Amino acid sequence: MISTYDEARSWIHGRLQFGIKPGLERMSWMLEKLGSPHKHLKAMHIAGTNGKGSTLSYLREMLCAGGYTVGTFTSPYIETFNERISVNGKPIRDEELVHLVNEVKDVVESLNETNFGEATEFEVITVMAFYYFGKVNKQDFVIFETGLGGRLDSTNVVNPIATIITNIGFDHMNILGNTIEEIAGEKAGIIKKNIPLFTAVEQKGALDVIQQKAKVEHAPVYVLERDFCTSSLEAEGLSERFQFSGFDIVLSNVKLSMLGAHQVKNAALALAALLYLKQAGLLNIEVNKIYEGLKRTAWLGRFEQISQNPLIFLDGAHNIQGIESLVSTVKRHYKEYNVHVVFSCLKDKEAIELVTRLEEIATSIIFTTFDFPRADNPEHVAAVSQHSSKVIEMDFKKAIKKGKQNLTKEKDLLLITGSLYFISEVRNYLLS
Repeated sequence: MISTYDEARSWIHGRLQFGIKPGLERMSWMLEKLGSPHKHLKAMHIAGTNGKGSTLSYLREMLCAGGYTVGTFTSPYIETFNERISVNGKPIRDEELVHLVNEVKDVVESLNETNFGEATEFEVITVMAFYYFGKVNKQDFVIFETGLGGRLDSTNVVNPIATIITNIGFDHMNILGNTIEEIAGEKAGIIKKNIPLFTAVEQKGALDVIQQKAKVEHAPVYVLERDFCTSSLEAEGLSERFQFSGFDIVLSNVKLSMLGAHQVKNAALALAALLYLKQAGLLNIEVNKIYEGLKRTAWLGRFEQISQNPLIFLDGAHNIQGIESLVSTVKRHYKEYNVHVVFSCLKDKEAIELVTRLEEIATSIIFTTFDFPRADNPEHVAAVSQHSSKVIEMDFKKAIKKGKQNLTKEKDLLLITGSLYFISEVRNYLLS
C-alpha cells in the first residue's frame, strides 16, 4: 500500500522507460484485469507531430464553455506531473494520484509474471488515466493525446468517437521511420472502423497513406482546406483572427489568444471535430460558446508570454516543424523586435536544422543545457551555429540572466526555446 505522493511518483518512475517489445498486448491485458475501463468513454484521440496539445486545448475549452465536463490525457507535463491527467484543465489532486497507483499497482506488477513482460512508465500512466476516467471520475468527454506515433502508442486501445491527425513532420525517426510516408503510416494507426478522422496533413504522400488506411477502415476523412476551410484575417494586436467555413456553418471573425498561423490550423481541426459531432447529435453547443471557448484557450509553453517587462516568451518548439512555426510567429507579430534567444535541445534532434532556422530571427543566441539525461551538450550544439553573437553558458539560470541583460532597448525580447522538457524547468524557475 502506497501512502504518500512521493512514494506514488517513485513507483511510477521506477517502471521501464521503454518497452522490450512494442505492442498493445500489455495495455489490453492490464485494462481487462481492471474491468476494461477504456471501453465506455466518449473519447477523442489526437495524434500528429506537432499541435496535439493545442488542438486538444481548443476542443476542451469549447466543450467546457458549452457546459460539458472534459477529461484530458497529455504528455509531457510542463508545471506538475499530475497535469497529464486533468479535468476541465485542472490536474488531478495528489491524493487522487496516490489512490490511482494503489488501484492499478497489483495488476501492473502481476504483468511481470506473464510472457508480455514488464509495463513501461508511459503504459502505466495511460492505464491510470483510463481507470480514472472509466471508473473513478467519469466525464462527458475524454480527449487522449498520443505519446509517440499512434499505431503502437499505449493510448491506441481507446474506442473513440472521433480521431484527429494534426500534421506529419520529421521527429522520432529512429522509432517512426525515415520518410514522411512511414511516419504517416504510424500516425494513421489511430484510425478506427467507421470513425471520422480530421486532419491538416498537407504532404501528398502522407495524405495518401492516411486516406488509404481510412478507406480500409471505412472511416470518413475530413481534410483542412478541402472539406472545411479557414481564411486568415489581419492579426489584431496580440490575437489571431480568421474565418471558418464547413459543416454547413460559417464562423466569421474567430479570435484566438494563442499566436501563430499554425494555431489557426489547430483551432480549425478542433472546430471541425466539434461541429461534426454537433451535426451527428453527440453534443449540443451554441455558436457564442464556440467563440468564447476558442478565445480563452491557452496552453503552457506554446509561445507563452511569461513576463511583460522585460518581455519574455517561452516556446516548447523541439523539432523542425515547431521551430519553423515559432520563427514565422515571431516574424508575424514581432518583426521590429531584437530577438535574444536562449536555446537548449535534446540529443536526438537535428541541431543544425533547428539552429539554422532560429538564426533567421536571432539578434543573439545563448546555448545552454539543463538537468535531463537526454539534454545535448551546448558546446556540440553551438558548433553548428554560424551566428556572430553566440555564447555558451552551461548553467541555464545564468544563461537566462545573461539573456535578460541583453534586453536594453524598448523593442528587445527574450525567447527561451528548444525542448518542452527544458521549458518545463525554465518555467518553474522563472515563476518561483
